[in-house]
Amino acid sequence: MSNNYAGLRALAKLDPVAAKRCAERLIAIRASLELVRANKNDGTLLLATWNIRDFDSNKFGFGPRLPESFYYLAEMISAFDLVALQEINRDLSALEKLMRILGREWDYIATDTSGNDERMVFVYNTEKVWFRKVAGEIVLPEGQLVVAHKKVKPAAKLDEGAEAAKLAAATKAEFTEVKQQFARTPFLVAFQSGWFRFSLCTVHIYYGEASGMALKQRVDEIRKLVGFFAERQDKASKQEKDRAGNVENYILLGDFNVVSPKHETMEALKDKGFTIPPEIDGDTVRKKGDHYYDQMAVRVKDKRFKVLKGGMVDMYADVFRETPEDLAIYKSAMPAEDPEKKAKAKTPEALYRKWRTWQMSDHHPLWIAIRTDFADDYLSEIAKA
Repeated sequence: MSNNYAGLRALAKLDPVAAKRCAERLIAIRASLELVRANKNDGTLLLATWNIRDFDSNKFGFGPRLPESFYYLAEMISAFDLVALQEINRDLSALEKLMRILGREWDYIATDTSGNDERMVFVYNTEKVWFRKVAGEIVLPEGQLVVAHKKVKPAAKLDEGAEAAKLAAATKAEFTEVKQQFARTPFLVAFQSGWFRFSLCTVHIYYGEASGMALKQRVDEIRKLVGFFAERQDKASKQEKDRAGNVENYILLGDFNVVSPKHETMEALKDKGFTIPPEIDGDTVRKKGDHYYDQMAVRVKDKRFKVLKGGMVDMYADVFRETPEDLAIYKSAMPAEDPEKKAKAKTPEALYRKWRTWQMSDHHPLWIAIRTDFADDYLSEIAKA
């Protein structure tokens, strides 16, 4: 079923040029996503993850999303059956606008806000996926907390006559080690699609700096996360077997802030029996220059489980393109200058490339197609009995 495009008529009355452009580009997106949509059938689940960048607070000063942007975002989401979204803000009005475009067969489950005042959300097509009535935020038990370092005020300087060693000791300690929960609380929901039952955990792992104590905290969050679910599946899930005797299947997905395939952040994610499906591992679906932040890791005990295909959507292929034409179209919607103090864009082209990430995202949607029709397996077991 197609999205609800009725709002374009209203947009056409306010801005006929934008409405015409939006319709044309939606047609282009639909054509580009045809190969993705071709994987949709009764026996597959198209699962995706997308950090949808600051949706939609305008706290960074790049302006709110344009009306047409909501249609582009919805068109890409609708190519899948179940999408984990990160960086949804406290105000859900933008998400509700997106849901209206997706249509009545779509629903969502959202967390409360945690780190950076963000929510994490599962958006799903109720005709393909159903909620198994289990949901919750992941809280680490005592003894498994994340190790972090908090900045503290240096001790007051000693008198001028103090010994140099004592003065150095008094001013050196600027950080103290603490043990805490995740910076942004992971969100777990139990779903089923076809015959496949699974628990899906979406995350937005702490980023911080690319080295030192902040990087150690990032790696530790990933390690504690996979350790938590490995232990849960190996021990607690023995009490949660389905009728076929299978324990719960776990899929972790979201923004892991993985640096590269051989980096310690990826090593941490692949720990404790979690694997990255080969269809999306490493450079398989990424172009040169694409980052590795977004990942999907699986620890599935059901032997019938199979990933059929995977990919990453080039969201700028048809909209907010890197062309002089599009820069001219959107120049009036952009801020006059870069509102950020760090890494300021110094040319109109650089500012446009930065601005458009607050219209779409600075992350590309990552997806896999999962086999969900186990009817033949089930019937074969009965036939052999």
